[in-house]
Amino acid sequence: MTVNIPTGAPTAQFQSWNSIKWDPIEKHVKRLQMRIAKATREGRYGKVKSLQWLLTHSYYAKLLAIKRVTSNSGAKTPGVDGIVWNTSTHKKEAINLLKRKGYQPQPLRRVHILKKDGKSKRPLGIPVMQCRGLQALYLLALEPVAETLSDQHSYGFRPKRSCADAIEQCFNIFSRKTSAKYVLEGDIKSCFDMISHKWLLEHAPMDKIILEKWLKCGYMDKGTIYPTLLGFPQGGIASPTLLNLTLKGLDAKIASVTKTRDKVNLVVYADDFIVSGNSKDVLEDKVKPAIEEFLKERGLELSEKKTVITSIDKGFDFLGFNIRKYKDKLLIKPSKKNVNTFLRNIRDIIKSYPTCKTENLIYMLNPKIRGWVNYFRHVVSKDTFQYVDCQIFLMIWQWACRRHPNRSKEWIYNKYFLNPMLRPRGILRAKVSGTKGKKVVTLIRATTTLIRRHIKIKANANPFDPAFKSYFKRRDMKVNIKDDALPIF
Repeated sequence: MTVNIPTGAPTAQFQSWNSIKWDPIEKHVKRLQMRIAKATREGRYGKVKSLQWLLTHSYYAKLLAIKRVTSNSGAKTPGVDGIVWNTSTHKKEAINLLKRKGYQPQPLRRVHILKKDGKSKRPLGIPVMQCRGLQALYLLALEPVAETLSDQHSYGFRPKRSCADAIEQCFNIFSRKTSAKYVLEGDIKSCFDMISHKWLLEHAPMDKIILEKWLKCGYMDKGTIYPTLLGFPQGGIASPTLLNLTLKGLDAKIASVTKTRDKVNLVVYADDFIVSGNSKDVLEDKVKPAIEEFLKERGLELSEKKTVITSIDKGFDFLGFNIRKYKDKLLIKPSKKNVNTFLRNIRDIIKSYPTCKTENLIYMLNPKIRGWVNYFRHVVSKDTFQYVDCQIFLMIWQWACRRHPNRSKEWIYNKYFLNPMLRPRGILRAKVSGTKGKKVVTLIRATTTLIRRHIKIKANANPFDPAFKSYFKRRDMKVNIKDDALPIF
């Protein structure tokens, strides 16, 4: 496969999708993205537009776009046409579909999924594969611009940033004795569904014709096609980046109406945000009206029920964490609501498989436990992890007792939990046959995960800026970073 092409749109071909060498392709696309970011920093938006056109017509960029939409979790979910790209032939043919000329999007397939409360539902729009591929392609050209222009303390759906960075910034804001005493918990009402198409078409730094087609494609619900007059689909690959661009400038808007002594700081993650303030009056009289004015220009508004002002001494929940001061000492823990939701999900899984093999239950539970524990392993979670382990043990114990109602508790314990080689005891385990004979698989315990402080990303760090190349390399290697060559904000 030909890969030594420095610029332009390569026309290389391949025999099989599985034979593609991705490293040179990714380097080629990344080089174009870094040129786009450089032109954005210099304010050369004509150059930005030219480079975006070059990238969206690049053969290599199309390969990466197809790879993304066929390897994510929704790759097997079709749109209204029922088509998925699940073979090498489909992926090879899809390259010719990712073109601007003659493109006409099909309506989104509307489905409704449960919210975190487990009761209400929210709509989700599923595009067809061609639309997903084009969104992934144009996102490659849009992301360098968005990353360069976004607010420094916006962390949602941005490369190299995470919830842990947002929570660590909350710690920086509230941890000192002289820190702000109040926080405004902001929630935007139906954010994705209400953004003004007119505002987005005027301000989004991307191909306006393609963007308008995405916004106006409509959706199909129960066999009927409806037009879309506001917002953009939550299921779109480019939707989170467009949301970040919509909220760009909120920090500057708040700063324009406040002073340093007001101790106002903003942390944004997607459509959730918090704003600190030295007093309740500052947040009520200055910050909240400024936010409402900012959102109104974009067709958005705050949710009156979910937008509240809270004292840091009472604490607040943000991204599944509880942030609260106890006698001037700030502690960040997993929120009770999140813990209860997690345990309810574990209980539902256990109850749903009363007769499955022990090893199969372990294989189902371990990814759930590991993912939840890793999310909270950077904060004060030791007591919570012990509580979670205890509750899961009780669930498993009840599951085992129901399987053997005529056996003694000692027999049940010896069969499912006793293993002289393991400390502590009381861990669900099972023997399975492998290529090297029988082995023992065990259920993960939350308390075995080490709790370590997360190192927050530098506020001005940009993965498309060559000045931060070594910085991100060290972060990827999980090295404790202390670099005096670059300013830390």
